[in-house]
Order: sequence, then C-alpha cells, then structure tokens
Amino acid sequence: MIPSAAKLQESYKQEGFLSPLPVLDETELKEAREAFTKLEDEFGTEYTQYSLHNVHLQYPWVMNLTKHPRILQVIQAILGPDVILLDSRFICKYPTIKPAELQENEDNHSKPDGDNRLPYVAWHQDMRYWGIAGGPVLSVWLALDDSQKENGVLQVIPGSHCSGMLPHRQATRPGNLLSVNQEIPEEMVQLDKAVFCPLKAGQMSIHDGLLVHASEANTSQRRRCGFVIRYVPTCAYPTEDPDRPRKFHATELACGVDQFHHFSKKKST
Repeated sequence: MIPSAAKLQESYKQEGFLSPLPVLDETELKEAREAFTKLEDEFGTEYTQYSLHNVHLQYPWVMNLTKHPRILQVIQAILGPDVILLDSRFICKYPTIKPAELQENEDNHSKPDGDNRLPYVAWHQDMRYWGIAGGPVLSVWLALDDSQKENGVLQVIPGSHCSGMLPHRQATRPGNLLSVNQEIPEEMVQLDKAVFCPLKAGQMSIHDGLLVHASEANTSQRRRCGFVIRYVPTCAYPTEDPDRPRKFHATELACGVDQFHHFSKKKST
C-alpha cells in the first residue's frame, strides 16, 4: 500500500528518497520480465547491460511502465500534477563470477578475485549530468529482479540532497558503469550514514537528483535488472551548460498539462 501524499512528501523532503514502494502486480511483472528477455535475446546481454536508452519511444510496453498509475501517483505527490518524462534506461548487472569461484571465496571468507574490476556505479549525484534548472529531477528505480546487497543493491546517503552539488572527478576504480566515468571522492561521502535500499521485483525506489548514491558490483549468481526513469515538473527547463551537454530527444508529457513547453521542439505561440 502506498502511503498518503502528505507522508510521501514529508519523508522525501527530509531523506531525499523513498523505498520500497509497490508498483507491479504479479501479472504485470511477469509480462515485463518476458518482454525484457526478448530484448536480451535480440541484442545480447552486453548491450542490454546499459545501452537500452530511451527505448520507451520504441516499445509500447516500456512506455506503459513510465506512465504506470502507481508510479505517477507517487511522482505527482512529489512533483505536482504536471510532469515531464525526461529520460529512461534499463540497467542490468549480470553475474560475472563463476559458481566455483564464488563457493571458494565464501569458504575462505574473502572477496572474489577481480572484484575491483566488476561493473559497479560510483558515488554520484544525478544532477551532475543533467543540465536542468527551474525544478528538481526525480529518478525512479523500478526493479525487474529482486535487488539485494549481494547483487548490487542501491545505496544512498539520507539527507545528502540538502548539501547541494558536490565536486565530481574521474573515477579511479575500473568498472564504473556511469557513462562519463565520474565519482564523488569517498572522503566527501558520509559512508557511515549509507543505507541499502533492497527491493523485491515489482517494487520501486525514488530519489532526488542531488541525493548521493551508488551501487556495488554483483557478486552473486543472480541478475539485478532495473528500469530507471527520470521525471521533472513541467516548469523545469534545459540549460546550456558545457559541463552537462545533455540533449533531451525523448521527452514526453507523463501526466497533467504542459503550459511551458520547455522541452517541445515547437514552443506554443
């Protein structure tokens, strides 16, 4: 059951995230997973790991996920009634460690060899990559698989969205899935306050664009796949920022009315 709008707003304002929240029922989850399996069969897992970007424009079932009533109920509680779908991407961490290696390391109570080279997501803030002003960016992680510590669950620093934009640098550890390979230096991250956001398949978490977050490598034998969706209120607008040269070619009105047309190719007269 989704909490009241007032409780959602209060918790989100204070913590910068909400998790877990129910979205897909058993039938909807089964259909989404089967549809995603077809994409894996068509493109291969190396591609579907991170390259299924803005495919809501191609596949109606993906577009339907971005406008799912339970997602929009929460999004509207946070952003208001008029919301733009900014961007979407599937992110999958596939098992990369052989079962025999995993068992050996469990017996020895050690980390798998090559753990520092496995795909992970460094500590960062989403707004570092989005040239957006005039309103917040809200990110949804919709879990298609159970997301747990062992397969690389989302970690967040509660309340860190109140600290503004932090410096980012080029990541020094190999394997960072972020397309621009940046990270917040760990000495600037309050690691002692980090919390995990485990999800069951069909649940979602949401977080503010300034929330500091990351996810470690998948050291299990289970896939960890999620659908990331970004939303902004219609009052938000793209900025000309050479450090964040984002182009927004896949925006859609998610709900409500767009009186501003900041993301339209043709602005109203």
